Amino acid sequence: MSTAMMKPGRGRLFVVDDDDDLAAFLHELLGAAGHQVTTFPDAASAMAAVEERAPDLVITDMNMAGMDGFELIARVRAFDPRVSVIAITAFGSIETAVRALRLGAYDFVTKPFEPQTLRVAVDRALEATALRSEVKRLRGELGGPFHVGGLLGRSTALGEISDLVKRVADSGATVLVTGPSGSGKELVARALHAESKRAAGPFVPINCAAIPDTLLESELFGVRKGAFTDARVDRPGLFREAQGGTIFLDEIGDLPLALQAKLLRVIQEREVRPLGSTKAEPIDARVVAATHRDLRVAVREGRFREDLFYRLAVIEVGVPALRDRPEDVVPLAEHFLKRTVARSGSAVKGFSGAALRKMEAYHWPGNVRELENAVERAVAMAREEWISPEDLPASLQHPAPVDILAAAAEREMTLDELTMAYVHRVLERTGNNKKRTARLLGVDRRTIQRWLGEAQTADDDDDRKVT
Repeated sequence: MSTAMMKPGRGRLFVVDDDDDLAAFLHELLGAAGHQVTTFPDAASAMAAVEERAPDLVITDMNMAGMDGFELIARVRAFDPRVSVIAITAFGSIETAVRALRLGAYDFVTKPFEPQTLRVAVDRALEATALRSEVKRLRGELGGPFHVGGLLGRSTALGEISDLVKRVADSGATVLVTGPSGSGKELVARALHAESKRAAGPFVPINCAAIPDTLLESELFGVRKGAFTDARVDRPGLFREAQGGTIFLDEIGDLPLALQAKLLRVIQEREVRPLGSTKAEPIDARVVAATHRDLRVAVREGRFREDLFYRLAVIEVGVPALRDRPEDVVPLAEHFLKRTVARSGSAVKGFSGAALRKMEAYHWPGNVRELENAVERAVAMAREEWISPEDLPASLQHPAPVDILAAAAEREMTLDELTMAYVHRVLERTGNNKKRTARLLGVDRRTIQRWLGEAQTADDDDDRKVT
């Protein structure tokens, strides 16, 4: 949620009222003050819109058919505590106003009201929204993100990887980095190099899957002039080019078996013999390898040498998929945004809160690489200073349904973990209403409390079975 949008006079407002005349009046009044106003005839449609593109402020009547204003306040505040809510109450309904405030409303206005009274309340509520967003941003900066040798994020998983990188950077031991494609394995390799005593030396990456087998050996180990028809000059090879630095062997799982034996000898003997040469040459390069494959399975199936695997995996670093570390999405997105803006000269200043929530909720099958591409597209598509959900790729705006069970199985979740994740998700949808959650789950409220580790009281005895 941008601070620019939340200056008085420039807020995104949702007005919820089943009185068409009053809704039209509020739309005209607040639109004339410079706000972007959308009206809704009922709370259910308003809540659906909040979840799609959260506003800066919701102004709602309290007495409506179906979902009333009280439930709407609770659900909006549960969905995003930064969104302010103003309750419109009937004259003299102090009890209604107090209840609305207890549920999280920022302010209330009683009918009939003077236009200026509402305008002042809206300005104050937008200032409160801006303040909450700024506080959250500052707290995020105080608690992270951390930045170690190019690794950027706030998640516990990335923190553990960063700690490991700092501990082993100077050891010189070979490192095997594993993880799905696009998850940032090369960033880990570059971080190891940047944090080591070899940082002043070269970092030489090579994608073993991108070079034909017939050329890969000469690329890695070098070639002497005349070794084969097209060898017109001596070439040192990438191991020699990495002298004093780090060589990064990406997609090592695709290395042909014949070359695996030669690579093992190079790592063990710390020397290479270029094609066409009878003399070995010493090397001083740290080896970091990476793969998205399970090399242990490849070893069992005879597709990867066991001795080479253990030589590479002296230190093993696993990089989780981005969907398993959602805390890293925002700091990474902001990092990519700054870099893209600097390159393009764009006037974009940042992401709206609704855009950030879209990115946080997405499952990112393409991992960090997909996130970087999405940010670059959003900067190119943005028509305002702040990126909105409409600027993001269609896959984020209308994500395909996720196979929950398949995702849970892939993450190897236990039944307890799966149950608790589902309970918390339903609680979010019901605005933390345990009785309604229990009804939806087909259990009693005491069961919900037991799952959540909450104390039970005598008042709960009448709620053994929710029907």
